[in-house]
Formats: sequence, structure tokens, C-alpha cells
Amino acid sequence: MRHGWAAAPRPLLLGHRGCRGAEKENTLAAFDRALAEGCDGFEFDVRRSLDGRSVICHDPQFRGIDIAENEFDSLKIAPLRSRFGIRRRHQVSESLLCLEEVLERYGSRAFMDIELKVDGLEEATLAAIQRLSGLRGYVISSFLSSVVRRVHELDARAVAGYIFNDRDAMALWSSLPCAWVMPHYKLVTPELVHEFHAAGKHVMTWTVNNPGQMRRLAELGVDALIADDPRLLRDVLGSFVPGTHG
Repeated sequence: MRHGWAAAPRPLLLGHRGCRGAEKENTLAAFDRALAEGCDGFEFDVRRSLDGRSVICHDPQFRGIDIAENEFDSLKIAPLRSRFGIRRRHQVSESLLCLEEVLERYGSRAFMDIELKVDGLEEATLAAIQRLSGLRGYVISSFLSSVVRRVHELDARAVAGYIFNDRDAMALWSSLPCAWVMPHYKLVTPELVHEFHAAGKHVMTWTVNNPGQMRRLAELGVDALIADDPRLLRDVLGSFVPGTHG
């Protein structure tokens, strides 16, 4: 099993930010839906608050407030504007999450792609992972090569992944201490998959939302796919067997 997951030989199926559209992304509801609809886990984004907390959010702002310039507790109670422009307190289901909450809730039952959007979170992320027992599977990923190197420097046993979406950035992969290479799906070719696997790397590709592309990439031998729609991903590849979708 190249990726250490019992579902081999089919690839890992991961929801993008949990899921996008059916639920608010990067929330417990989105993560729960990804698992309920048959995915092995999910990808989510982590940023650093002013007080050093690891908060789950894709964008640098949460409800118009800069995450890096505000403490976690104040971000959690940030008011939400209604469609009439009236500021109201958040609903509990919409509350901003921290990394520890996600790891504790899902660590034993989901594969997690923990994407660090900024540097400075490497040590805290590793510490949060190390506090857990029975972790099902994870990768600490980033577009930032400095983050990948720092994760390895802090713990050579940690599972790191390098994300890229163009060929210039892709050129760095062979020099990085990563277990996973994570190209945008449009970059993936048979030759690249072979090259990555020959170097002992696992291959995760994103964000694949077309059924034909999902099947093509699975046949090429990628080890994991990320999609916005967990149910579609499960329906297309949940019973995938190599060589039957050619």
C-alpha cells in the first residue's frame, strides 16, 4: 500500500475543504459530509492567528477580519452580516475551528490533508499531531517549499507534501524532503506519475471535479484525489479497480 491506507489498490478519496457547495467549507458539517458520503478523508486549510493559534480557514480574512492580526477568540465571535446588512453574532455551526478540534474529532477515522497556508505553523502542527494516538493517516502539505523543509527539519518522520500548480514550481519537488507530491490535475501525465513513483513518492492531485478526469487519473495510478463533491468522487471511484475503466 503506497499510501498506507487499507483501501488500496484504489486511490484515497478526499473532499476539498470537506466539501464545497452542499455545506460551508472548512467546517465540521463539511468534514462530516465528506465522510458520510464515502470519502476516506478530507483536505483543509490552516492559518496562524495573532496569538499563534492554528485556525481553519482558506482565505487570509475571516468575515472581513485579518486572521494574522487578530486573536483566535475574537475571530470566533466575529459578527456576520445578514443579507440586509445587519450585523449578527455567528451561529455555532459557523464558528471558526482550530486544528486541535479537527484532529481530535477525526484523527482516528479520516485521512487528513493538512494544508499550511503560511509559515510559522510547523512546530504547532507537529505538536498537535504527536499528542494524538491512533492517528489514521495524514500529510502536512503546503505550496511553500520552506514549510516542507521546516516540517522535515523538526521531525524527519513526519509526512510532508509539496503542492504545486505550474511547471516552474514543480521543478522543486525532487529537492524537497516530502513523501507526497501534489500537482494540479492538469499537470498529471503518465510519465510524471511514473517518475514520482520511481522516486518513492506518493501522488495526490487536486481539484478533480469531472468524472472522466477522475477515472483517467485513477488509471494513471495516482494515490489520492481531492474533489469538491465527495459523493461524486465516491460514486465514480468508490469501487474502482485498475484496468477496468480504460
